[in-house]
Amino acid sequence: MASTTHDTETEAKDRAILVSLVTDKIKRTGIDPELSLQELVQLAETAGVEVLDVLRQNKETPDSKWFIGKGKVEELRMAADGLGANTAIFDQELSGAQVRNLEEALDLKIIDRTQLILDIFAGRAKTREGIIQVELAQLSYLLPRLSGHGKNLSRLGGGIGTRGPGESKLETDRRHIRDRISELKRQLDEVVKTRELHRERRRKSGAVQVALVGYTNAGKSTLLKQLTDADVYIENQLFATLDPTSRVLQLPGGKDVVLTDTVGFIQNLPHDLVASFRATLEEVNEANLVLHVVDASSPMREEQMEVVQAILQDLGAAGKPQIVLFNKKDLCQPEQLEMLPAGDGFLKISAFNEDDLSRITSTIEDGLAGDTLVFRIPADRGDLTSLLYRVGDVMEQDYEENDVLYTVRVNKEDYAKWSYKLAEFAEQK
Repeated sequence: MASTTHDTETEAKDRAILVSLVTDKIKRTGIDPELSLQELVQLAETAGVEVLDVLRQNKETPDSKWFIGKGKVEELRMAADGLGANTAIFDQELSGAQVRNLEEALDLKIIDRTQLILDIFAGRAKTREGIIQVELAQLSYLLPRLSGHGKNLSRLGGGIGTRGPGESKLETDRRHIRDRISELKRQLDEVVKTRELHRERRRKSGAVQVALVGYTNAGKSTLLKQLTDADVYIENQLFATLDPTSRVLQLPGGKDVVLTDTVGFIQNLPHDLVASFRATLEEVNEANLVLHVVDASSPMREEQMEVVQAILQDLGAAGKPQIVLFNKKDLCQPEQLEMLPAGDGFLKISAFNEDDLSRITSTIEDGLAGDTLVFRIPADRGDLTSLLYRVGDVMEQDYEENDVLYTVRVNKEDYAKWSYKLAEFAEQK
């Protein structure tokens, strides 16, 4: 039976000092380390951590043994003792050896940015797919660092960094984790096959898909709820929702589209997490139109937009038709709103403004629509008539002798798919 002292330690709230190392390499990338650190504070608070202080260090390169250097480790130890901290959270990824060395020197729980994000995801995953993806990412991250996480793994249930895999003997654990990774990949392959069947069914039914993408906490889930009355969890937190949700949205012209909310993006999204969630993220590739939701009030707006575009590029979805929704305009100062891009492809909105929601649906309809074309269809070609209704909105129809003239505002992608059957019946302008 565990001692009372151990139980108290296990249940104690994480009280952390955040640590940021700025190297020459980081400076050359143009990434603002202060913005990254602000984001780390938000991540820590989302994970239920009490942030006590922030420690900064500048070095040409990371110290291979201590990461921030021996002198700075001593400064961190003194600060932790003075503030009563039990955790140190680093804004960069640490090796297993660095974690082990820091734990021994500081007698603190050592967490890096990747582990913190994985922990938040572990608390958010609700569906079978999400749970598999998070555990797979956790184990893929843990395996090469196993010998460096003794203290973290022994505190089962002890706050951040401990959800998911536990600890047994080192070698048997390695073998067990490899076996578990293989089993999770097999299970995920089954889920991916099921998802692909659903995608194929949607393709065959001619369903038009619109994907909400954006930085975490930009307001995507709120927008989905406001537009479709979806029952989704909404909270002012990073990664408040993790599992993708799809709902039917009716456009002003009466056409239904499938609106999908995707997992939020973040700077330095862990590689293992991107790999595990690729099947989910690739829902964006199936979309006819992408709505990029941006928190217009964020001081990191430009950097966040760049992160989203980089991940879309990595997924092969950067070329998709895109509309940028600058959300939370009600939280912006007038000068902030004036600085935002305007014109085609950009909207300044609040998810709680009815007029803005109407503008969004009208803009989606316009974004999906192609040219307005007239087709002369023989009266006995019912197959072509039904096809016209699949590729666009039939606005008018007139009769001329044995033909029917249909005026159709075609959907770009749908018409591209079926134009080989319809092009010869299109009237020349």
